[in-house]
Amino acid sequence: MKGGTKIMIRKGALQIAVLALLVCMALNAYLAVDHLREMRKMEALTLESSKMQATISGVLTDLTDMETSQRGYLLTGDQSYSQPYTIAKDRIGTDFANLRTQLASRPQGERSLESQLESLAKLKQVEMERTIDLRQQGYRHRSFMLVDTNEGKGYMDAAHRVVSSLSSAESTNFARIDKEKTIALKKVLSVTIIANSGLLVLAACLFGVIRYHGRLLAEGAAQSRQELALRDSQLAKLTSALSGQARFSITALNTNSRLLLENYGGFLPRQGHEYAEQMKEAATQMERLRQDLVGNPATAA
Repeated sequence: MKGGTKIMIRKGALQIAVLALLVCMALNAYLAVDHLREMRKMEALTLESSKMQATISGVLTDLTDMETSQRGYLLTGDQSYSQPYTIAKDRIGTDFANLRTQLASRPQGERSLESQLESLAKLKQVEMERTIDLRQQGYRHRSFMLVDTNEGKGYMDAAHRVVSSLSSAESTNFARIDKEKTIALKKVLSVTIIANSGLLVLAACLFGVIRYHGRLLAEGAAQSRQELALRDSQLAKLTSALSGQARFSITALNTNSRLLLENYGGFLPRQGHEYAEQMKEAATQMERLRQDLVGNPATAA
């Protein structure tokens, strides 16, 4: 009873260890998925910040291309120089729309900078179109006089400052995201190492418990075989002793019935003869039964 209780306790401990290992594996898988989701989120923020930097640079490039095309047309009067202006003019509208969308979730200060930049771009565009219109009407000198007022330069300088402020703010945001990403990666690495180390230790403990349980079962089985062999030996000895005693009694019964018939058969009535014969036959059957039980067939006496 005591040994069976110990086995039940060991089985219970083994089941608990297996359950704990499965729970740890599930937790480790959950952490891995959560970390992957967090890394994807950080990557998306990094990509968004890079796209915004590209859009800000694109707006400044559009203004520069428009100004370069304007100057080329004013100097040469060649209509081919106005084509880049038209292309940049169409492109800058799309860039501002993208920039507004990208800054929608940003602080009010950055959205205000975008509004300033868009206003400056429109003023610069109006200034450039006035000079182009004058050049197209043949007022080359008047168009250059308008350029010499540095009105357009003022717009471009202000636009550069706004773009620089936007780029600086986005660079700060990018640095913050990169720092958070680094911290998240370190955290992921630490948690992964701790979780997998715990999982490894638990698996090692479970393996040790299984080996220990198996060894105890093997020892219990060996002890049971020894006890069974001992009991078989004791039973064989007892059977042999009882068989010898029974054989002696059966032999005595058989001999006495035979002597009774040989020596006193003439004095016995017919019924006495029958009883003696029945005793002899019973002794013979009992000897056969004894031989069958002990597995040592021999000729009955």
